[in-house]
Amino acid sequence: MQFGVGVEYAFHSLFYLVDIPEHKPVGIRQIAELHGITESYLSKVFAKLRRAGLVRSIPGVKGGYELARPAEDVSFWDIIEAVEGPSFFFQCAEIRKKNIFVDDPSAFTNKCPCLIKVVMQEAEELLRGSLRARSLRWLHDQVCRDFPERKKKAISEWIKGI
Repeated sequence: MQFGVGVEYAFHSLFYLVDIPEHKPVGIRQIAELHGITESYLSKVFAKLRRAGLVRSIPGVKGGYELARPAEDVSFWDIIEAVEGPSFFFQCAEIRKKNIFVDDPSAFTNKCPCLIKVVMQEAEELLRGSLRARSLRWLHDQVCRDFPERKKKAISEWIKGI
């Protein structure tokens, strides 16, 4: 299991939207410059975040993006699922049905699930639960509390400048 770099871009970008005043959107160019990444790739990430309802786009010259809901209502899992999609990590192909020692492949039904699939899905649900328990607000508060005052001031100035 490996998440794409788009997940990291999403987390780092949304982190800075937490303190942005409502109705003061931030442009993709500004966010891309902040992180030293390409505007085109970040636009694709933000399109996924918008479709998932995590951000909203504001059109126009002074347009851009803002959070679509409070940061405490955006979980880590929401962000990952928006960028990566909703599918399970483990995709059971039921290869046990093709095993040469199986006499009757039709015996494998929902009443007899693949134990490997069951364990993998249980583990994935534990991971998802852990990621649902952490919010964008939690991340922001945890990280910002350790920022030196000069960094907090620089971020505040950046926000004022947008």
